[in-house]
Amino acid sequence: MKQTLVGRVIATFGRHLLVRDADGEEVRARPFGRALTVVCGDEVRCRLDARHDEVHVVEVLPRRTALYRANVRGGAEPVVANLTRLLVVLAPLPAPDLFVVDRYLAAATAASLPATLVVNKSDLGIDAALTAELAVYRDAGYGTVTCSADSGSGVAELCAVLTPGALAALVGQSGVGKSSLVRRILPQVQVAIGALVRAEDGGRHTTTAARLFDLPHGAALIDSPGVRDFAPAAAALDERTLGFVEVERLAPGCRFTDCRHLREPGCAVRAAAAGGALHARRYESYRRLRRLREER
Repeated sequence: MKQTLVGRVIATFGRHLLVRDADGEEVRARPFGRALTVVCGDEVRCRLDARHDEVHVVEVLPRRTALYRANVRGGAEPVVANLTRLLVVLAPLPAPDLFVVDRYLAAATAASLPATLVVNKSDLGIDAALTAELAVYRDAGYGTVTCSADSGSGVAELCAVLTPGALAALVGQSGVGKSSLVRRILPQVQVAIGALVRAEDGGRHTTTAARLFDLPHGAALIDSPGVRDFAPAAAALDERTLGFVEVERLAPGCRFTDCRHLREPGCAVRAAAAGGALHARRYESYRRLRRLREER
């Protein structure tokens, strides 16, 4: 390979990376030094270490966008980079944790990323409670797509969201079928996913890796590992609204510019929640994230 190259990180599995350059050449690489954090979607500069027969990522080029989560120390940790859209996947089974969904949406707002809710496993049936919750998200301005990776229903509508040149990431709880959606869209990559990861991580489940896939019409899709919980990085969130779009619309009506929308008098957000203009569960989700932020 060349002595140096600039490329995009198309897979991450621990400290192992797969980088593809503009000519389509793919090389395995590692970050140079522990201080360098590299995520799927990053554009990076690499250098060949001929002495050790390794390729090192020596620089992460400026990120246009990045999705950040809170790490165990309360700091900010990037998850994926250079996205143009976030796809938050949920399903009837496992039961959706809508507080996790809300936190992904807040992180998307913090990153100035449009977000779409993708309801997979529609063949299992969407009950009245979930249907009502989806209406709340649509009223807030979020797009929704209902589909089934098993039957293929609705997958064309999902692909229509991924316009040419777009880079989107599938995120969400473990077990909602993110990888199954990728396999439905790109059935030919099923074996390649497993082979790539087994070669690098000793055969652990493929969802331990993040992997970028090119779609035929010019978009790209990142399949990210599933989570049990997610918290957006505090430093990335707007202090007044915490990334909740309804709160952002209501907050200018509060009496105090530093209103936290919890117990302050003259709070337009609390008034909207009490009167039903702000959905009660969304307001409770905001309150939980506010408490979590202040505890850290």
